[in-house]
Amino acid sequence: MKEAIRFTAVFVLIFVLLICAFIWPVPGLVILAVLLLTIGLYDLFQKKYTVLRNYPVLGHMRYLLEMIGPELRQYFVESGTDAKPIDRNHRTYVYERAKEQTQTHPFGTELDLTNDEYRWMQHSMYPAKRLDAPPRVKIGGKDCKQPYEVSIFNISAMSFGSLSNHAIEALNLAAKDGGFYHNTGEGGISDYHLKGGDLVWQIGTAYFGCRGDDGSFNSEDYKKNANREEVKMIELKISQGAKPGHGGVLPALKNDKEIAEIRGLEPYTTIVSPPGHQEFDDAEGLLNFIKKLRDLSNGKPVGFKLSLGSKEEFFEICETMKETGIKPDFITVDGAEGGTGAAPIDFSNYVGMPWEDALIFVVDTLREYDLKEEVKVITATKLFTAFDIFKALCIGADVCNSARGMMLSLGCIQAMKCNTNECPTGVTTNDPRLVRGLVVSEKWKRVRNYQKNIIEDFLDLLSASGCSSIDQLKRAFIYKKIEHDWSAYDKISEKIKV
Repeated sequence: MKEAIRFTAVFVLIFVLLICAFIWPVPGLVILAVLLLTIGLYDLFQKKYTVLRNYPVLGHMRYLLEMIGPELRQYFVESGTDAKPIDRNHRTYVYERAKEQTQTHPFGTELDLTNDEYRWMQHSMYPAKRLDAPPRVKIGGKDCKQPYEVSIFNISAMSFGSLSNHAIEALNLAAKDGGFYHNTGEGGISDYHLKGGDLVWQIGTAYFGCRGDDGSFNSEDYKKNANREEVKMIELKISQGAKPGHGGVLPALKNDKEIAEIRGLEPYTTIVSPPGHQEFDDAEGLLNFIKKLRDLSNGKPVGFKLSLGSKEEFFEICETMKETGIKPDFITVDGAEGGTGAAPIDFSNYVGMPWEDALIFVVDTLREYDLKEEVKVITATKLFTAFDIFKALCIGADVCNSARGMMLSLGCIQAMKCNTNECPTGVTTNDPRLVRGLVVSEKWKRVRNYQKNIIEDFLDLLSASGCSSIDQLKRAFIYKKIEHDWSAYDKISEKIKV
């Protein structure tokens, strides 16, 4: 950051002096010449930057362009379909629904339908009557005393700390007005979460919100938070897609006094949660801990979230469910494509099973062990559109969550500065100067609009498929192109052996 400021300052100064040279030619040109000579000599003799030693003065242009490269690509270079991780078309899709602007698209698809990996849904010549009300899904098995009916599209886990206080408050107000839930993320429950929206309280490996002085699980603090009226379900985070097998990361710049107090930590220190849980280290321990969490919450639905790695470990969990009779009320499946504000690049790129394969495997394994009816499956990985929800439910998910879609509806512009505390839209920063730009009274409505409109779009797709209930959705409705051949997902799933 310091280098970026310095390189920018050099060019701003040169630009100002050029203007001065036009106004006062003689003194302006002399000052400019002296400045350029000074910069050039410094560049020649400094030892840190090879480019500047070899190309004095001019070399600064390279660093300036590198600094603004993401913005240049986003605004002037990228097409509607090629940006990563979220292309322009998907960002526009979210923005239009959040702002309730025109939600139609001219001139047909921009996708290359001949490409491998292209997906499409089967429609019916005889569309079903469109549902009058959005479907809801009941979560809670036989041991659950307080089952909860959820929307099929909700706010995925994002902590206060990774998101700003204004962002958290806006999300919660949207959940309250729209009738969907707000997952707290693993950073604990803050005052900004308590604006009336239903909460899914996520507990990570650091046990924020129920943490003892030594970092262990604290039952008394857990009971206080779990039995809040706003908390409808509890989600135990085993791992997430962007950094499976690695604890959550909160950079020191974002760990201010307020966030540190909520988490029970020292402020302005980088926080890396443990990679695993202290309370258990095998399948039986996991299930016993889930039972403990359910009992301490007076029977609220309790589940766990994972990014799938070892299939054998998941088999063991299912076998232990059958042996002990202890079952989670839900399992949240994340894919390796999952997002986060900060993660080691190797974990983001190379660890964990991709979303589709993971979801198919978990659903089929639960069915194989006759557990799927009681254990609901929630899923969350790059779900932005109504088709994404339709596809996930056809594969076998019961409920969908979205994090990045909700961030975009808040005003995120994919500036890729989530880990720097310099988010220009106030979404992923706690810098008061930047947070000020996110006006809660305006943005919560956009989140609500996005959720409402994507559900409306989904109901249109459900009708087009000929189905009058989400229970009728099946894998045969979705096709994927693999090596120039079309395959329905019921055939693809046969290759992901249980």
